[in-house]
Amino acid sequence: MSSDILLVDKPVGITSFDVIRQLRRQLGIKKMGHAGTLDPLASGLMVVGIGSGTKKLKEYVKVDKEYEAEILLGQQRLTGDMEGAVVAEKMVDKIIFADAITVTLATMLGELALPVSAYSAIKKDGVPMYKRARAAERTGERVADVPERPMRVDQATLLSTTSVALDGKQFQLLTVQFTVGSGTYIRSLAEELGKRLGYPACLYNLRRTKVGEFTIDNASLLSDIKSEPAAN
Repeated sequence: MSSDILLVDKPVGITSFDVIRQLRRQLGIKKMGHAGTLDPLASGLMVVGIGSGTKKLKEYVKVDKEYEAEILLGQQRLTGDMEGAVVAEKMVDKIIFADAITVTLATMLGELALPVSAYSAIKKDGVPMYKRARAAERTGERVADVPERPMRVDQATLLSTTSVALDGKQFQLLTVQFTVGSGTYIRSLAEELGKRLGYPACLYNLRRTKVGEFTIDNASLLSDIKSEPAAN
């Protein structure tokens, strides 16, 4: 890894721009950017370009990425993740066995055409979808005509499955490792997996573990990144 590329392990609860803003303060460097946004509720690998490294970021935007996704089976939410209101619910009274989930995941490999989240940054008629969604939410409506886009799943591996109770209701929590092409929305994959299993679903937790050749193992915590002391 070159000195003008920094790997950061983004924590949950802040935006990707918050990461850049904090790094600018910590390193005293203004020219900085990143290759791929992570939502506030997601954690994991961010590739950050510093100075001349910002010119390299376009190389990393289009590469394959790997995620570990926790998917809540039994609830669909307005935003596709746990931030939004529940819009559909079906308790999982009988746990779906791992073999059945693995078989279903295999049907999702390859090229897919799936609707993006209404709260994504994709623009429609020049306006980001999330701005449309938030405006609609204020009037008690939902965004219609959510666009589909091509997505690609190269690998989908079930890591674990467990029963979980929320508000006294029984659901199932799946942990799936996805390797996907650029432009693939994991929230869309979560909802599609639920649909194929016969349940509403949403993203419960998300962690990005790989961007192209870069892995989370080589990333630094945001709090540990400091500027080098000046030489005497």
